[in-house]
Amino acid sequence: MSKKSVVIVGAGVAGMATAIILAKNGFDVTVFEKNSQAGGRCSQIVSNGHRFDLGATILLMPSIYREVFRTLGLNFDECFDLKDLSSIYKLYFGNGERLVISKDEALMKMQLEAMEPESFKRYKAYLKAGYEFFRDSYKNLLARNFYTLFQFANLANLMLLFRLKVYLKHQTFIRRFFKNKNLQQAFTFQNIYVGQNPLKAPALFSMLSATEMVEGALFPVGGMGRIPSKLESVAKECGVKFVFNKIVTKIDIDGKRANQLICDDGTITKFDLFVVNSDLPYAYRNLLPDKGLSGRMEKNTYACSALVFHWGLSKPFPAFEHHNIFLSKQYKESLDAIFDHYSLSAYPSFYVHAPVRTDASAAPENEDSISVIVPIGHLNEKNHQDWEALKKGARLGVLERLKIEGFIDLEEHIKFEVCYTPQAWKSIYNVSRGSVFGSIGHQIMQMGYFRPHNRHDRYKNLYFVGGSTHPGNGVPLVLLSAKLTSERILKENHPG
Repeated sequence: MSKKSVVIVGAGVAGMATAIILAKNGFDVTVFEKNSQAGGRCSQIVSNGHRFDLGATILLMPSIYREVFRTLGLNFDECFDLKDLSSIYKLYFGNGERLVISKDEALMKMQLEAMEPESFKRYKAYLKAGYEFFRDSYKNLLARNFYTLFQFANLANLMLLFRLKVYLKHQTFIRRFFKNKNLQQAFTFQNIYVGQNPLKAPALFSMLSATEMVEGALFPVGGMGRIPSKLESVAKECGVKFVFNKIVTKIDIDGKRANQLICDDGTITKFDLFVVNSDLPYAYRNLLPDKGLSGRMEKNTYACSALVFHWGLSKPFPAFEHHNIFLSKQYKESLDAIFDHYSLSAYPSFYVHAPVRTDASAAPENEDSISVIVPIGHLNEKNHQDWEALKKGARLGVLERLKIEGFIDLEEHIKFEVCYTPQAWKSIYNVSRGSVFGSIGHQIMQMGYFRPHNRHDRYKNLYFVGGSTHPGNGVPLVLLSAKLTSERILKENHPG
C-alpha cells in the first residue's frame, strides 16, 4: 500500500516539526517554502562575519521544547550547546535607575530592596503565582486539542479561567506585589513578547516573566537559528522533501476536500493531506475560497509589529548585557502610540540583543553584532503611516537614548545596517498586517477553541499549524502547535 502524501505549506519551525512527526509515522511528506531557506521568522542573516537572529533571540519555556523534542524522538539538551544566562537582561528605566534581572538571588534582593523595601519577598510570591499560572494553563489549556466548543466552554474550564485570573488585567495584578512603578514595568513589559499591550493584557501572562526565572532563559550557541536548522536536518533524515523558492498561490478545493496545490509557476500537484504553516489569516484570504471566514478573521485583534535594526559594529561594546531593555520615560504614552495609534512615540521603548557577550561567533574578533527591536503599530490602512519617517524617527530615538545611557560613540562604529519594517515582515513572510510577533493576538476570546482551529471546519483534510492557530504565538507555542496538529492528523487519518 502506498503512503499517504502530505504537503506542508511553509518551512517554519512548526511546519518542520509537523513534517518530522508525520514522516516518522508513515506519511510521505513534502514541504513547500516561498523563500530560499527554512526557518521563517526564526532564521538568521550573516553578513561580513556578523550573525543576527531575525526573530526570537531568547529561548524561553524550555520545558515545552523538551516535551516537543521528545515527541520528535530527540533529546533537546543533547541537540544544542545551551547557555543558561545568569543575568537574563538589564533594564534601563529612563530616569537613571537600572535593574539587572538575575538568577542570583542575593543580587536580586539587594537591588529590589533598594528600589522598594520588602519587595524581594513579594517578588518571590509573584514568581510563584505566575509559574502556577503557567503549569495550570499548560496542562488544561495550551497542551490540549479542543475538538468541540463544549470541551472548552464547560464548568471545569470556567473554573480554570477564574484560577488563571483572565478577568484581571496584568497591570492591576502586578500592583498587588509592587508599588514602585519601575518594578511594575520590570515584570509586565514581557507581554510585548507576544505582541500584547502590557497595560491591557490579562494577569495570566505574568507566566512569561515567571518562567524566565523558574525555568531559565537559555541561549543556544550559534543563535536561535540553530533550532530550525536542526529541525530541517532531522526532517531530511526522515525522508521529508523540501521545495524552496516555490510560492503557493492557491489550494484548490473539490467539494469538501482540499485537492491540489497550485504554484505561481503554474505547477499543480495533488496531495492526500494539506498542512498550512503560513500565517492563517493570509491563508484564508489568499489561498482558500472562504471569503466570509476570511472577513470575520480580519476583525480579530492583531498583535503589534516591530522595526528591527541589525548593526555590524567595528568595535565591541561590553557594557551591553546579552539582553537589554530600554523602557521609555513616557511609558504609557509610548504604548498608546503603538496600540491605539498604530505608530511610534518620540521616546520609544526598545530591546537590544548583544549575543557576543555569550557567543563570540556572532561577530568577528574585536567587533560586535547587535540587533535593536523597536515595538511599533502594525500596518493599518485607516491610519496614515509614513514608514520611512517612522524608521528614521525610531533610529534617531534609539541612538539618542543609547548616548544618554553611556553608549556615546556607538553610531560612528556602525559598519553596516540591515532594517526590517512591518512592510518587510508582510512581504517576506506573508504575516498579516506585518505583525511580526504573530498576527492574531492573545485576548481570551482568541484563545483555546475561540482561536482559529487547527483543522478546517469544512475541508476535513486541511490542517493548520503555527502561531495563528491554537495554542498561540512564540517559538515554544508554535512547537506545541506542531505536536497538537500532528496528534489530530494521526487520530483522523491512517498513514497508509
